[in-house]
Amino acid sequence: MKRIVLACAAGMSTSMVVTRMEKEAAARGLEVQIYAIPEQNLRDELQNYGTEVIAVLLGPQVRFKLDENRKLTDSYHIPIAVIDTVAYGTLNGAKVLDQALALVD
Repeated sequence: MKRIVLACAAGMSTSMVVTRMEKEAAARGLEVQIYAIPEQNLRDELQNYGTEVIAVLLGPQVRFKLDENRKLTDSYHIPIAVIDTVAYGTLNGAKVLDQALALVD
C-alpha cells in the first residue's frame, strides 16, 4: 500500500490532520495509508517502508529540519515538503492531502 508520512515534533495536532486527511482520501476513493511519526524516527521509517512511501510532509514546527531530511528522502527518491501552515493550523485535511499528492505528480 502507498504511504504518506507526516513527520512532526510531538504529534498531537498532526494526528488530527491525519484523521482529516484519511477521511478525505476515503471520500476520494484513494487507497493510501496516512500516518504521523516523530521527525526523529523518519530515518528508521524509510529504512523499513521506503519503497511504499510516496511523500513525506514535515509539520511546520520542524520546518527547520527540511534540508537535513531532504538529503534522507532524496536517497529514496521520495518528495518532501513542509505542510502549509494555514492548512495545518485549520486542520484542512483536504488541502494537506492535495499538497502531498501534488508532490507525487
